[in-house]
Amino acid sequence: MNAGLTLAVDAMSGDHGAAVAVPAALDVLATTPDLRLIVVGRGEVVQPLVAGVDPSRCRVVEATEVVGMDERPQDAVRRKKNSSMRVAINLVKSGDAAACVSAGNTGALLATARFVLGMVPGIDRPAIVSAMPAAHGHTVMLDLGANPDCSADHLVQFAVMGSVIASDLHGVEKPRVGLLNIGEEDIKGTEELREAHRRLAGTPINYVGFVEGNLIFSGEVDVVVTDGFTGNVALKTMEGLARFISSVMREEFTASPLRKVGALAAAPALRGLKHRLDPSAYNGASMVGLAGVVIKSHGGADRKAFASAVRVAIVEARKGVPSQIGGLMASVAVAETHKSPASG
Repeated sequence: MNAGLTLAVDAMSGDHGAAVAVPAALDVLATTPDLRLIVVGRGEVVQPLVAGVDPSRCRVVEATEVVGMDERPQDAVRRKKNSSMRVAINLVKSGDAAACVSAGNTGALLATARFVLGMVPGIDRPAIVSAMPAAHGHTVMLDLGANPDCSADHLVQFAVMGSVIASDLHGVEKPRVGLLNIGEEDIKGTEELREAHRRLAGTPINYVGFVEGNLIFSGEVDVVVTDGFTGNVALKTMEGLARFISSVMREEFTASPLRKVGALAAAPALRGLKHRLDPSAYNGASMVGLAGVVIKSHGGADRKAFASAVRVAIVEARKGVPSQIGGLMASVAVAETHKSPASG
């Protein structure tokens, strides 16, 4: 008999806290028959929100502290041992939950998860990965901010993790992995990029080489690998551009009565565009490389967006992403050992 899947939801973190996290998680619970929830937070806040829900499918675990959105990661790890964030991650460590979802402080969540869960063998640092819209559906990109400075080793590890995410979460059979650079020629980029490029070419990963920023949305690549500094700048630029385009379109379609009529005629196409670019559909960044599944929701996520993050956690937990990463990383290590001159 299927024992089902249990998720731990950090109900107190983020800009909206339990008012968004709990209803969103319950929305997913209602449509996922084998799902069980552990809602972590202050009882007086979360208990009224789960009133009437089947107690065999949803229970509350008390946590008296909350990590602030501006709190330093080291303080969260050392001083907030009974925070909703820490307790939710502890449930993953103990095996009571298969994954944790939190809208909390990114740095604190990453530091706490790394401290509690540890890393997948062969992976040095966790990375933040998410999907973004592209011509063929979406492109997976990492790192989006966890590691500003990266060695060639880290970039190779990110490529492994991104390949697993694209395959397991998005159903891409042989994900095409590209390394973000200022040009496609072998001589371009930093020494770390060129070294990672050379090494990736000899791995079991479907590595397609360097890609420039204009190819992120092109559909020519499924995974884009970069350091956390560049990735975060690129992500924020994309978000700003999307808001700018939306603002300009509203202005143009309301500039005159004639254009308002045109907007009515174009409404179906505009709704389709909005659906394809809807950020709530892509909410739920994976903190990959950890020895457990931890999903970061945007701090300001609404109910629909937080529910998307919960669904990402379900897929990662079912697929066993950490063990998949460990397996592929081992294959890469074997391939590199066989290529090494010292091995001959």
